[in-house]
Amino acid sequence: MITTDFVPGSPSWLDLGSPDTAAAARFYGAVFGWDFQPHGPETGGYGIFRLDGKTVAGMGPLTEEGARSAWMIYFRTADADATAASVQRAGGAVRVPPMGPGEGEGRMAQFTDPQGGQFAVFQPGTYTGLETADRAGALSWTELYTTDAAAAKQFYGTVFGWATEDVPLPGGGGTYSLITPAGQGKERMQGGLMELPAEHLALNDGRPYWHPVFGTEDCDATVAKVTEGGGTIQMGPETAQGVGRLAVCLDPAGADFVVLQPEEGSLG
Repeated sequence: MITTDFVPGSPSWLDLGSPDTAAAARFYGAVFGWDFQPHGPETGGYGIFRLDGKTVAGMGPLTEEGARSAWMIYFRTADADATAASVQRAGGAVRVPPMGPGEGEGRMAQFTDPQGGQFAVFQPGTYTGLETADRAGALSWTELYTTDAAAAKQFYGTVFGWATEDVPLPGGGGTYSLITPAGQGKERMQGGLMELPAEHLALNDGRPYWHPVFGTEDCDATVAKVTEGGGTIQMGPETAQGVGRLAVCLDPAGADFVVLQPEEGSLG
């Protein structure tokens, strides 16, 4: 369960890099009911998605040459500089060194894990992060597809102290590793990672990648909105026993995300 009572290593922010922010705002508005509020030209086109008046994500134009449109997940840290040093000691790389988005608002940094998966951290200031989660239309889970699960667990365990629990996938489909923040109970489980061969990661040219999972009250209805809005479906909708009904989606620019209707009942 992802909450806004953030602890170190828990997801506290996410944003979308898009080649056409106006088109992306229309798409996600139609799919999830989000409103996009630009912050103005001084932020380079960056803005905030809100759902029922509460912040659910950010979005800005792609600024890195050759980068694909994708969601970036930020994990909470008390010290972005210390985390950057830990990432490098553990074999990762610093893509964007620690910096502040605004006076006193907090600090962020972006990294690449040793297998090539990109992720980020956010050190709170006056701004703490997401204002709602674990509900329809909001972040409910995070997921890493990686080429080396053992190495990923070691790396992220070193950097964040995450605990992982391996569970078998149905039908002999391999192993899924559940992620819980350091020192927290299973009720704070926040995501998972799964090993896949590079040829199954063509979306990112064979490199690992993180993506968000957004809650929905009706997976099939949300999938219909995705395709009506010009997005595509990579997998599903299908029902996973013990999890719920889900689909892997791409927005019109190719950014991937998952929608999940939990098995246990409706989201808040």
